[in-house]
Amino acid sequence: MNDSTSLPMTEVTYFILLSLAPGARHGYAIMKDVRFISQGRISLSTGTLYGGLKRLLNLGWITRSDNSSSVVSGRVRKSYRLTALGRSLLAAEIERLESLLEAANLRTTGEGA
Repeated sequence: MNDSTSLPMTEVTYFILLSLAPGARHGYAIMKDVRFISQGRISLSTGTLYGGLKRLLNLGWITRSDNSSSVVSGRVRKSYRLTALGRSLLAAEIERLESLLEAANLRTTGEGA
C-alpha cells in the first residue's frame, strides 16, 4: 500500500495512530489520550473507536500487542500497537501536515508572495 492511497487520513485515524505512537494501549486509554492530545476537540464514542480499531487492524496499520489482554473489573481489555506500516503512514501524515502548515505560514507572513 503506498502513501498516496492512505493520505490524507481522517482525524480519527490520525489521533488513534498518534495515541499509539509511544506504545501499546487498550481502548479506554486510547479514548482518554485522544481527548487529551486533541485538547478536548475530539471525544471518541466507543462505537467510533472500536470501528476505527477494527478497520486499522484489517488494514495492517495496528495489531494486538503481545500480552494484549488483561482483565479489569471482569472485562477483558485488549491492547493495540502500531505496526511498521502504521508507524510509516503516521510519519508520512505528519510530514504532509507540516508541509501544509509551512505553506500557510509562508503565505500569511508575506514571505511566499
